[in-house]
Order: sequence, then C-alpha cells, then structure tokens
Amino acid sequence: MSGSIRAVIDTNALQHNLSVVRARAGSARVMAVVKANAYGHGLLPTALALQAADAFGVARLEEGVALRAGGITQPIVLLEGVFGAEQLEEAARQRLQLVVHDVSQIELLECSGGAQRFVLWVKIDTGMNRLGFPPGESAAVLERLRRLSPAPRELRLLTHLSCANERDDAVTRAQLQRFREATGSLPYAVSIANSAGLFGAVALGCDWVRPGIALYGASPFDDCIAADLGLEPVMRLESSVIAVRRVARGESVGYGGAWVAKRDSAIAVIAAGYGDGLHRSLGGGAPVLIDGRRAPLAGRVSMDMMAVDVSELAGVRVGTPVLLWGPGLAVEEVARNAGTIPYELLCAVSQRVRLVVNRA
Repeated sequence: MSGSIRAVIDTNALQHNLSVVRARAGSARVMAVVKANAYGHGLLPTALALQAADAFGVARLEEGVALRAGGITQPIVLLEGVFGAEQLEEAARQRLQLVVHDVSQIELLECSGGAQRFVLWVKIDTGMNRLGFPPGESAAVLERLRRLSPAPRELRLLTHLSCANERDDAVTRAQLQRFREATGSLPYAVSIANSAGLFGAVALGCDWVRPGIALYGASPFDDCIAADLGLEPVMRLESSVIAVRRVARGESVGYGGAWVAKRDSAIAVIAAGYGDGLHRSLGGGAPVLIDGRRAPLAGRVSMDMMAVDVSELAGVRVGTPVLLWGPGLAVEEVARNAGTIPYELLCAVSQRVRLVVNRA
C-alpha cells in the first residue's frame, strides 16, 4: 500500500447501522439516503449492501438511473424531483418516485399526457425555507395532484427539519406542529425524520424515516460521536508514509512555514492532501494514527501530502500505515479540527481515492 490512499468500506458496518436505525424507527419504514455517491462511500456498492432497506433516496435523476443500471429493484425516490419533460419520461422508464415541491413540477405532470402513474411525495415547507409548499397551500396542492390524469399511484407527504441536530429543539417542535396542523387529518403516509430527527429527543411519529449520515457511522450531533449512538464507522480512510525527514530546531515545514520545530524533530510525510479530500483547514496538531498511534499534523495540508510530527514515535518508516479517519479516530473529531462537519469530509473524498469495498 506504500504511496497510496484508499477508502475502505465496511459493508458489515453498513448493515449493522441499518439494523440500529430500524430498531430506533420502530414500525416506520426506512428510506436509505444514498445521494452524493452515498456520502462518498460509493453509490452502487452501498445500495447493494443496504438492499434490506425499504427504499432509497437520491437527489438527482442520474443517481436513480445508475442504481437501476446496477440492478437495484427497490423503490427509488428523487428527493429533488424532475425539471423537464425528458427527465419526467426517464423517471417513468426507471420506475422512480418523485418529490413534488414546486408548482412548475405540478404543471409538468399535468402536461405530460403519459401513462405512468407515479408515487408522488409532496414536500411541505415547515421552516427550512428551501424547498416545499407553504403549509397553507398543501390542501390545494394535494387536490390538484389528485386530479391528475392518470391519477397518482399514491400520494405521500414529507418535510425536512432544519435544527434536528440540536436534539430537543424548539424549532423542531414548531416545525412538527406546523406539519401536523397542515396534514394531520389526511390519510397519507408521512416522512419527517432524518438521522438527527431519528436519534433526537423530539418524538416525530412518522411512517417513513430518511437516514443518511447515521447509516455511514457518523453522528449528526456536535456533542457525541457515532459510537455513542450504537453506530459503527463505515469508511476507513487509509494511506501510508512516503518519507521521513529530520528537521532541526527552528526550521519550518510546509507552505508558508506555518509549523516551526521547537526541537530537533522527525517528520513523516503522508500521501494524502486536499486533492484527495483532506481539508486544508485542518489545524496544526490535528491527529492522525500512525500504525495505530496518534501523531499531530505539522504545518498545512497541501494538495498531495501532509506532514506529521512523529518525534515521539519509534519505528516510523516509508510504508508505515496511516489512518486518517475510521475506527480509532472518529471522523467527527477530524471534522472538528477542520472546522466543518462529518458530512462534508465524507462527501469530499475525491475520485482519485481508490475505493475498496469489503463485502459482507
């Protein structure tokens, strides 16, 4: 593995996390969210490992097409819907379910003249102010969709929580109240809970849950890591040492001389950089695991390399394995050091990083 970086995906951990989600969800069905290349974990391998899910959620048509081409037969929901006649026709061919969140999408369905009866998820905006119909318009929207010809195969309802990661949050309670007031008497299945909503303190009471980050073994909360929720990390981001340098006291390392040796030091250079998805914003002192032992980042992350102070570690040489995150070094900790969230780190893993899938 010398000189390489790779993301090792543990499908056993994926399946374990799905089982934890199911236990938390009770009788609710699970829509596994695999958009954005399954949060960097590989779209098709992840979906194949999660075939026990009741459905898959993707953001864009191309993702749904790729899943069908790879043999996925479960329901697939386009969370952004479609935006033109050609997309609508392709969605029909691929037997995809559609989220409807804008009047233009209703007009598209009204003008289609096709024979496909879609399952339609109507998105109600309860406070995210991103996508969806205002609660006061939901009745009129639903009536318009019921009049479609051909009629929808099924109508369902969903909303998205803006502050569920703050656990027992008043904003979540207010959103839930708005949603219930607009839809509570309607005989349609509803989806409310994302990962944070699923593990938070506010009881949401929905028919479908939409876990994303929890499936990949990362916490949606700032105050805990995935292990605290019973989840297992799915990705091991691994590399190796490609050089070991001796740096005299007072000498600097890396661009801008941001790190200066306070003593004669040993510096290990690792094949990993922002070209691979490691954030340049990782602060000096951010940890990596060198052959299972912690060592602090020395200087700035560059495009292809990062330097680590291994003065306290014996036996570090070219080829020594490095863990950038995974079991033993939570991606949540790395994200805090980079001033970001685990979602961004996982999704940022670049295409040049070799994906290795350890199948169950």
